[in-house]
Amino acid sequence: MKGLYCRADAADAQPKFVIQETSLPEVLGSHQVRVQVKACGLSPLDFKVPKSVVDGCYQFKLSDKKIENRIAYWCEYKYEWLSVCLYVRPKPEKLSSVCVAAALRDALCAYTALHTHARMAVGHTLLVMDGASSFGLMCIQLASYHGVRVLTTSHSLQKHTFLEQLRPSVARVIQVYNGSSDLLPIVLEETGGLGVDIIIDSGVRLQEEEELKETKCLPHKHELISALGVGGHWVTSHQDLQLDPPDCRLLHLKSASVSFLNPETWTASSAQQGRYLHILKDILEKMAAGVLRPQPEDAVSLYEATVAMETVQHNQRKKAVVQL
Repeated sequence: MKGLYCRADAADAQPKFVIQETSLPEVLGSHQVRVQVKACGLSPLDFKVPKSVVDGCYQFKLSDKKIENRIAYWCEYKYEWLSVCLYVRPKPEKLSSVCVAAALRDALCAYTALHTHARMAVGHTLLVMDGASSFGLMCIQLASYHGVRVLTTSHSLQKHTFLEQLRPSVARVIQVYNGSSDLLPIVLEETGGLGVDIIIDSGVRLQEEEELKETKCLPHKHELISALGVGGHWVTSHQDLQLDPPDCRLLHLKSASVSFLNPETWTASSAQQGRYLHILKDILEKMAAGVLRPQPEDAVSLYEATVAMETVQHNQRKKAVVQL
């Protein structure tokens, strides 16, 4: 059997991805299970996850049975230590393996951001940055289903046209690709000057003078804090976010909060097992019912997986799906 492996010997070395042959035991033990993988979603590996976070990973037993029409979602870290968590859920018949593999991680992130961190409720107002991305689209669909008013931003003319077609699920699409940012005044206009209840970003600028191509469409951190309403929640995916005293002061005055989105930590504690499995079950049910409709994703073969994984790891590509 062939598998995709990562080589990262030194902490500062660039990881290398290779395809290697591996052998499986012909006779399985009483606590082992053989899973046939039909499609796999590739996402960046975080080598900075501390050992203490995943040392609490638990193990649970699976009987020696053939698993058909199931979805396996796992988190794996490899250094001098190894922790693996495997979760198996039934796959809805109407959904293809490629579709589920492409959407499951983004749906999990959206569910974690909106339900776990932001505690969204009917009547809330949500601002989603880059709503045309796969993650942003999941946030829009999930929030609209729960009666949340959604504002979003577009990072190109093509994305703007796509988001306009989502009305009435999207109340307002704000252009941020034309050089001038009208994000804050438009948000205040749409909310009567009160600000939004929830903000979910796709990255932020820490300095006003940042003019890099990849950060040109990103909002400044102070701009997002100013767009928050009283008691609002800002869910960020920016790992190195730094807040200055004026930013903290403004958050304090609004009694607002900042949460960091890292869906991998669901597997870091055995106490979260039940909640995590419930989230996966609810996501699959919503996908089967058409509530969550992922964007189509072209799958690559296993022989193209090394190149695809390297582009994902180096942030040159948002995600990839391997079909086996």
